[in-house]
Amino acid sequence: MWSLETLGRVRLSRHFFMREFLYSEIGNFHQKQNIPDNPDLAIETGRAFCETLLDPLEETFGRVAVRSGYRSRSLNQFGNENRLNCARNDNPLECHIWDWGNGDARIAGASIVIPWFADQYAHGRDWRDLAWWMHDHLDYSEIWFFPKLCAFNLVWRPEPHRRIDSYIAPRGCLLRPGAEPEESRSARQSRYTDFPAFRAIAYP
Repeated sequence: MWSLETLGRVRLSRHFFMREFLYSEIGNFHQKQNIPDNPDLAIETGRAFCETLLDPLEETFGRVAVRSGYRSRSLNQFGNENRLNCARNDNPLECHIWDWGNGDARIAGASIVIPWFADQYAHGRDWRDLAWWMHDHLDYSEIWFFPKLCAFNLVWRPEPHRRIDSYIAPRGCLLRPGAEPEESRSARQSRYTDFPAFRAIAYP
C-alpha cells in the first residue's frame, strides 16, 4: 500500500525524487489532489524521463527547476476544463500524465527552466541555441518552448518523435518528426560553443 509520503521519497534518478514532480499550483489553489492512480507506472515512466533527459541537463548546466511535473488524470482534466493551460487527457501531446498507457504508449514530461540559460535569454539570447544543443545531445521526444523564462516542456517516450516547437519568435515548428534540421551540424554547434561541456553520468 502506497502512502503519499512513501511515494515522495522514491528516488527516480541521481538528482530527482518523485516529490519534486507532485507539487501543483492548480491542485493547491483549487484544493485538488495530485496522486497517481498507478504509482508503479508513474515511477517507471518518470524514472526513464529523469535518467534520460533531466539528469544530463542538471549535470551539464547545474540546477534544473521543475515548473510543472506529474499530473493525475483527474487534476489534468480539471485544468483543461477550467482553461488552466492543461491539454485534454486524450491529447497525444499531453505529457504530464505519467501513469497512463503502457509499452510504447508510455509518456512522461515536465515543464522546466534551466536558470543558467534563462539568465542569458533575459539578455536577448536566442532560444534556438538551447533547442539545437538539446537536439544534438539528448534523446528527447518533444520540446515546446514558452516565452516566460524560456521555460520548455521536455518529453520522453520509448520511441522518440524528435519534434521541436516554440511560442517564442520565430513561433511555430522548428523541427518536425522525421525531418532533418535546416541548419547544418556545424552551424548548430556554432550557436553553443560557450555552453558547458556535456556531462551524463549513469545512475548506479
